[in-house]
Amino acid sequence: MAREHILVVDDEDDILELVRYNLEKAGYRLTCSASGGDAVKAARGNVPDLVVLDLMLPGLDGLEVCTLLKNDPKTRDAAIVMLTARGEEPDIVRGLELGADDYITKPFSPRILLARIQAVLRRREAEAKEKDAVLRVHNLVIHPGRHEVVIDGEALDLTFTEFRLLHYLARRPGWVFTRSQIVDAVRGEGYAVTDRAVDVQVVGLRKKLGPAGHYIETVRGVGYRMKE
Repeated sequence: MAREHILVVDDEDDILELVRYNLEKAGYRLTCSASGGDAVKAARGNVPDLVVLDLMLPGLDGLEVCTLLKNDPKTRDAAIVMLTARGEEPDIVRGLELGADDYITKPFSPRILLARIQAVLRRREAEAKEKDAVLRVHNLVIHPGRHEVVIDGEALDLTFTEFRLLHYLARRPGWVFTRSQIVDAVRGEGYAVTDRAVDVQVVGLRKKLGPAGHYIETVRGVGYRMKE
């Protein structure tokens, strides 16, 4: 039986109850919150393994909650699955850029929600096993456990998504990855996100890498790779 702790945040009682029932039935430990402010307090008081987060909340909205959790060293490693009626592309892209691991729109299937949660948790578990495996590529030193990138002795200020993108490419220098593969690896499977979202992240990452930005090569018509 699963014993991970999940925080469910939604201001609709029927949705909250539906999610609670299905996740408890699957063996997860649950905490429920009906507002953004309460959710942040709950997460900081008892850090969850994963947060199921609505966007339209009283007080702090879901994007603000996501930002606060990802910027707090205590809670930044908690996975976030956004569950919301706001399914427009800009909302999805914004959620992913802020650090969400998956994005599910309402109405939803409880079985699909459960499957996506399990996929996110499996991926997080796999990542945790290699958190101490420091990567050295060219003059980059990547510390997965600390979410830190150092170039020529200087630490870079990368977002959560930028770090995961760089780490994914750096693990296999010379391998070419399509944009959809990058999205699947960095955020999980099944996203309704365009190629533009990946391109925007790569542009921002290259700027922060400075002269080392050329290590991330564009393979025209395919995707990206880390230069060997």
